[in-house]
Amino acid sequence: MAIHNWDYAPEALEVQVSELLLATADQSDELIDENVRQVLHDLRQHLSMEVIFVSEIRDGQRMFKHVDAAVGKELIATGGGGPLEESFCQCVLDGRLPSLVNDAATHPAFPLLPVTPFRVGAHISTPIVLASGQIYGTLCCFSQAADESLTAQDLNKLECVAKIAAKRIDIKQARHSQEQLSK
Repeated sequence: MAIHNWDYAPEALEVQVSELLLATADQSDELIDENVRQVLHDLRQHLSMEVIFVSEIRDGQRMFKHVDAAVGKELIATGGGGPLEESFCQCVLDGRLPSLVNDAATHPAFPLLPVTPFRVGAHISTPIVLASGQIYGTLCCFSQAADESLTAQDLNKLECVAKIAAKRIDIKQARHSQEQLSK
């Protein structure tokens, strides 16, 4: 008689993340490969948020490198962006806003936050820090409605995915540099 002792839940987000990243798409030319895109989608759904995105910060601009949004909540789009100084991302990076906000409208810093074209309620954000220490950009997740159920554990999940994305970006950038040197 075979006995199987499963010490994990196969449907758990952490297990899905691990399985996706083990099945890497190393041939992809993109910095954010398809496996990371799937992880972002799953994380957004797991957190019950409307939008999740990876942004790149360059020359004072925040550019959306990948956006995953719930149906009907396409508030921002991949390829979009704008001045970093006019973003919640900058407020998190410079410490004016914590990484986890259950309701931006009730946060004491709200009057000082940038005006957005839509309401931001719940907001979670963390920097994507490359091995060099350079901040590549941010990984952010938000909903228009407040969400008091979000916890530090949810932020930890976002931070974990940001670290994974940073490693993948480092690998892709190193590969690109090697290719340029070989030419």
